[in-house]
Amino acid sequence: MERVLMKGCEAIAEAAVRSGCRFFAGYPITPQNEIPEYMARRLPEVGGQFVQSESEVAAINMVYGNAAGGVRAMTSSSSCGISLKSEGVSYCAMARLPIVYVNVSRGGPGVGTIQPAQQDYHQATKASGNGGFRMRVFAPATVQEAVDMTYAAFDYADKDRNPVLVLADGVIGSILEPVVLPPQKTEEEVAAIKDSKSEWAAVGHQLGSRAWINPGGWDNILYENCNKDADAMYQSWADEAEAELYKVEDAEVIITSYGISARISKSAVDALRAEGIKAGLVRAKTVFPFPNKAYDAINYDICKGIVDVEMSIPAQFVDDVKIAVDGRAPITTVLRSAGNMLSKGAIIDAAKAML
Repeated sequence: MERVLMKGCEAIAEAAVRSGCRFFAGYPITPQNEIPEYMARRLPEVGGQFVQSESEVAAINMVYGNAAGGVRAMTSSSSCGISLKSEGVSYCAMARLPIVYVNVSRGGPGVGTIQPAQQDYHQATKASGNGGFRMRVFAPATVQEAVDMTYAAFDYADKDRNPVLVLADGVIGSILEPVVLPPQKTEEEVAAIKDSKSEWAAVGHQLGSRAWINPGGWDNILYENCNKDADAMYQSWADEAEAELYKVEDAEVIITSYGISARISKSAVDALRAEGIKAGLVRAKTVFPFPNKAYDAINYDICKGIVDVEMSIPAQFVDDVKIAVDGRAPITTVLRSAGNMLSKGAIIDAAKAML
């Protein structure tokens, strides 16, 4: 298939359109602005609708409304903008509405910096909104992965009737890389997807029908049963967690990371190997569900330690790493934050110190 050179944000937007997304609402914020800009041009070409909303809060509620009508709908933002959308995402989770949204992360807390960071990990995996709901969260490390994960996210959202998050960062959103784009769904396929939701979507039901959940109700028993059903779904995802294992089999030191930090970490592994140091990488591709089983592939009889690498201070990803490692090896961290990039040298130094 033909490879094309695309900027990360634009590639994400094109993947969404090709997956059948026909509604997008968003509000400008760096470094994700190219997603709504691209959608504004592209969606009208396929009969879709783009709305430049008056705020992030308005955007997520517009997405809620379109998803409730059976349309594949999407929004995107960066960090503090995602925080403003969190109540609407929580409503979508309770109503069991399939939406996709993208966080092209920037530094924080607060408004923070416009440079890339990974300081939204806890928000993405632990507290994307009130009520304790969970979502699948994909963490691309290349523009190609961002394309593939966004394209697949709509299918996962529809399968689960649940929000799905693509957790990118300012580097992935801004860099130009060659990608192979997935096939464009035909209008017949898009219509069939919408029709498949007619049993529960707000497309006209008899008065009194409970075809879909009204999250504005106050039925305690209904709410608890819905939460139990959702929890069973979350538990079923455990075996679907994804990770990349790179030169792990004989590794005496393991570097672990996700997203853009993992790309820097992989280059550190190669540099260490070139020096004769047996290093390996465990990279999380889904950060929820977390790939706990990937850490069982480490040979703890020879592994002297694990280096957690992330662009967050304080460390966040490391909390899940500790659970997965379960005390089988010591863990140290290499951290930057607020838009400051990691260096390969700092990772190499930390790995050598572990040994």
